[in-house]
Formats: sequence, C-alpha cells, structure tokens
Amino acid sequence: MESGLLASLAQIAAVVAIGVPLLMYLVQDKLVFMPQPLSEERRAQIQEEKEGQAASVSLDAEDGTRLHAWLVKGEPLVLYFGGNAEEVSWMLEEGRRRLPGAGWLLVDYRGYGASGGSPSERALVADALRWYDHVSQLSRAHRIFVFGRSLGSGVAVQVAAARPVAGVIAIAPYDSLAAVGQHHYPFLPVGMLLRHRFDSVALAPRLKVPLLCLVAERDQVIPAVHSRRLYEAWAGEKRWVELRGAGHNSTDSAPQFWDNIREFIKAG
Repeated sequence: MESGLLASLAQIAAVVAIGVPLLMYLVQDKLVFMPQPLSEERRAQIQEEKEGQAASVSLDAEDGTRLHAWLVKGEPLVLYFGGNAEEVSWMLEEGRRRLPGAGWLLVDYRGYGASGGSPSERALVADALRWYDHVSQLSRAHRIFVFGRSLGSGVAVQVAAARPVAGVIAIAPYDSLAAVGQHHYPFLPVGMLLRHRFDSVALAPRLKVPLLCLVAERDQVIPAVHSRRLYEAWAGEKRWVELRGAGHNSTDSAPQFWDNIREFIKAG
C-alpha cells in the first residue's frame, strides 16, 4: 500500500515538474506580449483631430508584414516604443503637449495598433531598425532619441546598440526579461524556457550614448533592482531618477517625469 502511494505521488510530482514548465513555455508569448489593436473609430478620431499634425505611415517588413506607426515631424525626433499592453496613439497628444516642437515616431509593434503580424523579440527589433532607417531619411532630423517604456526599453536599447542616437530614455527598464521572469517565477527554469530574452544588460557596457533612467519607487512589475543593474552596467553618461510614490503604470503622473525628459532632450 505504502509503496503504491509513494509511486503515485512520484508520478504526480513528475507530471507537475514537466507539465508546468512545458505549459509556461507554450503560453509565454501571451505573458510577454498583450497586443492592443487600433479600432477604426479610434483611427478616424485621430485623423480628424490631428489633421496636418500627425501622419499615419506604413512600410513593409523584410518578411512582407505590413507595419504601421504615427509620425509627427519636428526636431529632435523621438522614436517611441511602448509597453507590452500599450496602444501608442495616446502619445500623440501627450507628446505634442509635453515636448512642443519635437517630432515623434510612435511605433505599433506587430499585432498592435494597425500593424499586422505577431510579435516576437527578433521581429520587434528588426522592425524598429527598419523604422529608424526609414524615418531618418523621411524626417531629416539632426538628433534622434529612442524612448522605451517597460518592454519597449529592451527594443530601444537594441536600436541604440545598432544605430546612432542622441540618447536613450528608459522608463521602468530591466536588465533582461529572463532575470525579471526568474524574479516572478522562482520555481521555474526561466533562463532555459524564455524565447524573448531582451538582454539589455549584455549590451550596456558598450553603449556610450547618454541614458535617462526613470524608475517607479513602487514598481511591482519590474522591481527597481533590475533597472539598477542595467543602469550600473551602462558605459555612457547616465542619470537615475526615482519617481517617488509612483507604480509601474503611474510613472507619467509623477511631477518630475516630464521635467527630466525635457532637460535630457535639451542637453542631448
């Protein structure tokens, strides 16, 4: 009887040990990416409100996927990469109001906004570089900044490693998604399972461009220790700003949020 019970428990333990990691591997895309499509009503609203100010621009990725972004011409030009559950068109009004005269390229990731396809790290980075090359010719801006929020900080860092930029604005950034994932799932071999690693800290020691790192004091999604590791590894000039009282999704409401971004861009 006892040996039978022990055997059954061992089988259950084996199923859990294999099944849980396998399940997490299979559903990881839904945990990392949460695409937010752009409705036709929202598109029409933007076109009506921003006539002559913002352009809806599209291009084809290397694999033929149709990509979309919003372009506001100005100097300097800021390439914006949003969070994992963000539809970026809200930044049209916010960017214009907070940084008058600046240009913006608000990038829709694959599957987000009006872009086709499905997101992955490789695709998002390749698309971001394609957008950089396209818009740098289209806008002819003399200075280009990359602005990455949460997930988007990993995209921004990889663009900065591959193309000339005036500076990197990183909101709630991380050392790597593998490290953040291990923090949240300590019982899983995240490093072995994760396909979308966004290993920003590996690139940081060779990045000499200025970095503005804005971190929420009460961030439960990306704890500040992960932002700090990226910051400490960064080779270029850098500034750390802790947004007191802010959480992961309330950084913009902190009084010093836009003040620091304006100062950083002015100095860049």
